[in-house]
Amino acid sequence: MAIQLIQYPKTTSNLPLRVAHGHFATSHSHINYYIDLTMTKHRLSEARQAAAELAGNFKPSTIVDSILCLDGTEVIGACMANELTRAGYTNMNSHRTIYVVTPEHTSGSQLIFRDNSAPMIVGKHVLVLAASVTTGYTAQAAIEAIRYYHGIPTGICAIFSCVDECEGFPINSIFSTRNVLDDYQSTNSHDCPLCKAGVRIDGMVNSHGISSF
Repeated sequence: MAIQLIQYPKTTSNLPLRVAHGHFATSHSHINYYIDLTMTKHRLSEARQAAAELAGNFKPSTIVDSILCLDGTEVIGACMANELTRAGYTNMNSHRTIYVVTPEHTSGSQLIFRDNSAPMIVGKHVLVLAASVTTGYTAQAAIEAIRYYHGIPTGICAIFSCVDECEGFPINSIFSTRNVLDDYQSTNSHDCPLCKAGVRIDGMVNSHGISSF
């Protein structure tokens, strides 16, 4: 499958966006672009670039005690914690540092934290970091989990987003349908125009990548 390289038009870091046009299915929707964020999540140089872009959009007074990493964004989360700490951002925990934490998912897609990791959420100002926000379902679940564990959600950021806000928080993203992929579509499987047109699915997509048919 051909992956097209798209350059973010306003960045100074030369961070690319890799996409493939087609018909793809996720657990929540059908989409007409596969956003390949593998290198951004796992290549240190790109993770640093993404972290710098995202951190630069937050005010220095933003309180961030913990970064909740979704979709395998732990490398970006660690780089972002470094950026926020180096820039002198306010944090309220006793160690004057930022925790980078990953939730556990139940079979029902709920987010939980074990007794050893829950203290990184309880009473902390938590920033949600996602690879992409398309339906907003996972980001919403993250905000709900933070509140359930008595944490304080402080924002949502993502590499790519096709929605502007979730749970009352604006989505701070590097790429969005406002600056790239303005024809991006994410629809319920029952309402998918490609399915109705008889277009076969090219592959299944999740946070780990794509399985082509």
